[in-house]
Amino acid sequence: MYSLDTLKVSYKRKKGDINRRLDNFKSIFNRSDRFIFKELCFCLLTPQSKARTCDKAIEKLYSSMLLFNGTEKDISDKIRDIRFRNNKTQYIILARDLFTESKTKKITIKKTIQKYEKDIPALRLWLIENIKGMGMKEASHFLRNIGKGKDIAILDRHILRNLKRYEIIDSIPKTITPKRYIEIENCVRKLSEDTKIPMDALDLLFWSEETGEIFK
Repeated sequence: MYSLDTLKVSYKRKKGDINRRLDNFKSIFNRSDRFIFKELCFCLLTPQSKARTCDKAIEKLYSSMLLFNGTEKDISDKIRDIRFRNNKTQYIILARDLFTESKTKKITIKKTIQKYEKDIPALRLWLIENIKGMGMKEASHFLRNIGKGKDIAILDRHILRNLKRYEIIDSIPKTITPKRYIEIENCVRKLSEDTKIPMDALDLLFWSEETGEIFK
């Protein structure tokens, strides 16, 4: 039996671990532009792929520097365990080109985020409109992972299944338009208000209920 009371009990039990993870996310924006770009590319890899597999692949690209100077083949070879790796390789290269300054040849992603960070919905929209392969879910995921997603929802399959279990939504949509995404996100916001569980904590709580771990 799933009820909001059981959800609150679960949150109370996991609150310390969840808050430590969220504090870690908040500290990430103090890291380098390259590190922030790595988080962006991790989120580009995640659609229809396991988070742990994506994390392992992106760490290989990052530590080898191929994320920043690798060819299409170099990158594709490193993410061979990721579904749709050819498309996702292209997304990484296009994002790299977008955020590489022509004069210095350095990745400069933080200044774009800082330009919009007082208006997170506008920043999310900019990411979706300018980065190929990034939809509402991926953009929300990226913003949460760099500590900028306090009031947005990451509507992946794990979260949607839990929203249905707790009768927040009637059914799991096969596809989600941006309009429908906002509607469901507003439902999550109301759930957050009703349970006094922050939205970014709700995501990690639902993820842990589904997978047994608090990851990213």
